[in-house]
Amino acid sequence: MPELPEVEALATFLRERAVGRTVLRVDVAAINAVKTYDPPLSALNGAYVIDAGRHGKFLDLTLASEAAGEVLHLITHLSRAGWLQWRESLPAAPPRPGGKGPIAFRLHLAPELPGGPTAGFDLTEAGTQKRLAVYLVRDPAEVPGVARLGPDALTVTRAELAGLLAQQRQQVKRAITDQNVLAGIGNAYSDEILHVAKLSPFKLAAKLTEDEVTRLHEAIGSVLTDAVARSVGQKAATLKAEKRSGLRVHARTGLPCPVCGDTVREVSFAERSFQYCPTCQTEGRELADRRLSKLIK
Repeated sequence: MPELPEVEALATFLRERAVGRTVLRVDVAAINAVKTYDPPLSALNGAYVIDAGRHGKFLDLTLASEAAGEVLHLITHLSRAGWLQWRESLPAAPPRPGGKGPIAFRLHLAPELPGGPTAGFDLTEAGTQKRLAVYLVRDPAEVPGVARLGPDALTVTRAELAGLLAQQRQQVKRAITDQNVLAGIGNAYSDEILHVAKLSPFKLAAKLTEDEVTRLHEAIGSVLTDAVARSVGQKAATLKAEKRSGLRVHARTGLPCPVCGDTVREVSFAERSFQYCPTCQTEGRELADRRLSKLIK
């Protein structure tokens, strides 16, 4: 799943490539991906891109629409298997609606030079569980997921984080990936953050000591700042590989921890898994797989 650093990089990429260009049209291949109807998508025709940004893990393309006479926000949540694929030259023929291919949505932008190719991007989604979502709204707060977001993980202060965690009756892994608590962190970067902070994923958030909260806050800042620095400037097509190359424990089950050399372990759930280092995070204790037994705390 794209998380804060990748979405920040995509926003930066679109600011460089799309701002100032006019939308020629949009094609919808997966109607279930579009979650709004007012304003209609036709309001984007002739609109020009004025900015790109993000809200947590939501990507926001801001446009000025002369047809609607207002500023609009095309907001996307890429979910677990979605992605944005930029193309310098888009085919004229629209993707087939309801087709079995990965394309859900396509946005065509006017050429930078007269007679040049039509550029733009596809929003794609792999797999059978189609959760990618597209919203066209006048205010980002009209998107329910955006309205519920907690403070942004990249800018949250230590005091804010301490206050948020003190209210949580859940494990710290769940707390920092709960977008209503803290916006932007997902499964991968939470593994990295907890490893840097030397915290067990199952430690109760409300029971963290002052020192543990400080370590967690510093780890959130350092891990995300480093990931953003590595991601921004990458082409959209290379962001996934860049993310994988910088991970120290996530998706590295069975490999040595780069800090202590212990073997990275895994805990699996129904649809996902996470990784940790026993020596660095759990005082050498191995956490039991949830599929087989209760957690060892």
